[in-house]
Amino acid sequence: MGSLVPRDSLAQAVALNSMTFNLARAIGPAAAALVIAAFGIAPAFAINAFSYLVLVAALLVITPTPVARVPRSSFRDSIAILREKPRLAGYLAIVMAVGITSDPINTESPAIAHVFGYPPVWAGAVVGCFGLGAVLAAILTSDRIGGSDRHLARSLLLFGSGMVLMAVSPWLPLALAFVIGAGFGYLSANATATARLQLGVAEEQRGRIMALWSVAFLGARPFASLVDGVLAERFGVRLAAAVLATPVLVAAVVLLRSPAKSAERDPQPVRG
Repeated sequence: MGSLVPRDSLAQAVALNSMTFNLARAIGPAAAALVIAAFGIAPAFAINAFSYLVLVAALLVITPTPVARVPRSSFRDSIAILREKPRLAGYLAIVMAVGITSDPINTESPAIAHVFGYPPVWAGAVVGCFGLGAVLAAILTSDRIGGSDRHLARSLLLFGSGMVLMAVSPWLPLALAFVIGAGFGYLSANATATARLQLGVAEEQRGRIMALWSVAFLGARPFASLVDGVLAERFGVRLAAAVLATPVLVAAVVLLRSPAKSAERDPQPVRG
């Protein structure tokens, strides 16, 4: 992304990128549920396959800014960046916490609909409302993405509390309102931490830090899904969603108890 926009617009670009992803998350499941209900599962898969042609067309017209070739690096070089600037490790931990807490929405949405007495097709509404909240966050808070740690802490608190309130809600419509709030906090927190990571390193190190971002966000998902599934099977999906909200709530408390930091829209990058 750093080769597509100027550095001073990177935080907003991260928010817009997340918005497009979550807009698809909001529209896709709801549309899929309608297609499955009307035509069946196979046509839904076929439509999804053809949708990738839009991505192919976009790749053909994008003209990124050429970047200088950098020497091949190892995983050890990426870890060295974190040693030089430990605060980046904290943002990676937040990205991991966000990925863990979002797992019930990604994997348990049919069970969430079922526990409220609705058929599995309502899973699309659960995921769609989460995506709707994320899109609203991208629209309403894009100017604060990459801002202060206090903003990041509030976003984490909104995400975690939204998941807990969804878990204890007596009715699905009320739960969906809390899911929208959780999606809002999710996007704001994830985009802020991601922007901080990208702005905290030099241009030639951005690929390394984003590789670590992928490890943090995606690498935690199998573990989160395992824990989520075990808790949901033994104690119910409500308790599982509430327990998996713990990482972001803990991260929010840690940030709020830390000394106040001013907004760091363009942190001094680490060179090396």
